Amino acid sequence: MYLLTGISLALFLFSLSFYHYVKAELLFSLSITFGVCFYHFAMRLLVGGVINGLFHNRMNYRRAWFRPRRFEKRLYTLLQIRRWKGRLPTYSPETFSTALHSWEEIAMATCQAEVVHEVIALFSFLPLLLIIPFGTPIVFVVTSVLSALFDLAFVILQRYHRPMLIRLLNRQEKRRNA
Repeated sequence: MYLLTGISLALFLFSLSFYHYVKAELLFSLSITFGVCFYHFAMRLLVGGVINGLFHNRMNYRRAWFRPRRFEKRLYTLLQIRRWKGRLPTYSPETFSTALHSWEEIAMATCQAEVVHEVIALFSFLPLLLIIPFGTPIVFVVTSVLSALFDLAFVILQRYHRPMLIRLLNRQEKRRNA
């Protein structure tokens, strides 16, 4: 992710400086595109870092926000989550490792990952404010919508797995108390 952020920043700066000499409309559009891509990558890193710094994967998975909603099972079936859930990348696989963490720690980490991706999805729409000074709304709209949809897939994935984790935790608790 850091590499992509650096590459998008370099491409943004290069195309912007080249545009100042050539004044070609294509370079202006490329500058905006690379700048918006840089924003999305950098914002992801920043949001993840800030939320991790505040919560350290210790969010309370029993809070109302993290409880399953009635419509979610139908949504998971409609989206065919079982077909694609294993194809999404994990930024930090060790965070969800059963060899390194308890099931409860993993459940808390899923909550933090959900919040991170929800905040990122919201912040994905901030570049829409740049339509007014720069024009080219298609670049801003397409990148914002695609970015938000990408992160909502991770929110769905966390919410899909959490009820199973909580059932597992409840069974473990019953065994300990028996």
